[in-house]
Amino acid sequence: MDEFNNTDTDSDYTSFWRDWFISSRGNEYFCEIDEEYLTDRFNLTGLNTEVQYYQYALDMVTDLFDLDADEDLREQIEKSARHLYGLVHARYIVTTRGLAKMVEKYKNADFGKCPRVMCEQHPLLPMGQSDIPGQKPVKLYCAKCEDIYNPKSSRHAAVDGAYFGSSFHNVLFQVYPDLIPDKSRQRYEPRVFGFRVHACAALARWQDRKQEKLLGRLRELDMESPFIEDREGDEDEDELEEDEEEEEEEEEDEGGDSIMKDESMPVA
Repeated sequence: MDEFNNTDTDSDYTSFWRDWFISSRGNEYFCEIDEEYLTDRFNLTGLNTEVQYYQYALDMVTDLFDLDADEDLREQIEKSARHLYGLVHARYIVTTRGLAKMVEKYKNADFGKCPRVMCEQHPLLPMGQSDIPGQKPVKLYCAKCEDIYNPKSSRHAAVDGAYFGSSFHNVLFQVYPDLIPDKSRQRYEPRVFGFRVHACAALARWQDRKQEKLLGRLRELDMESPFIEDREGDEDEDELEEDEEEEEEEEEDEGGDSIMKDESMPVA
């Protein structure tokens, strides 16, 4: 470990423990926290009361740990280091640098793709349902259907959701609004021999009525529909209206010319 501790400059610094942690199976959802962020005590405020062997754990995360501890104690410190990294990670990923790293992983679909057929394999984002550690495991959020899913791997399902926080995915789309996907009105309709199942059909009709009512209110307020199908339809209607207006203008021009000609004719 000495080769990783005895460094003169930040450029020579090798974050050995963090590299090992990120590359470990089950930790693929995490991004690497910058050295500067970890060494700024302000970013770690309050964590000393939540992590056992806090200082030893921090030293291990920053590759400064040199305590000659027995195997049991070292195992406890290692566990605390992983917990500390997770808690700091939840804070880091809502910073500018952290968001940028998570966006790259999101674009590469490193967190998986939505299992819903209508979402057409839209990439997922990790999220927590609670900011309190030990409450709920990490879930995966789809921005297209706005629903959450369980991770496929049991290794990922064991990760604490508090290590990502309940606000991260919303903050990301506020900072990167261009990543918000177009919403679709498509949904699966159960059918038997081509006929819609009665109970499901009744529910679908009720949903359609509610949807049309809400869309009508949006139109009254001159607000754009959130659904891509409606926007495409509006574009087609706008093009038709423009074509009709152009035709009317041409007809008016032709009518005006004929009137001018009639007025210029000498009276017999």
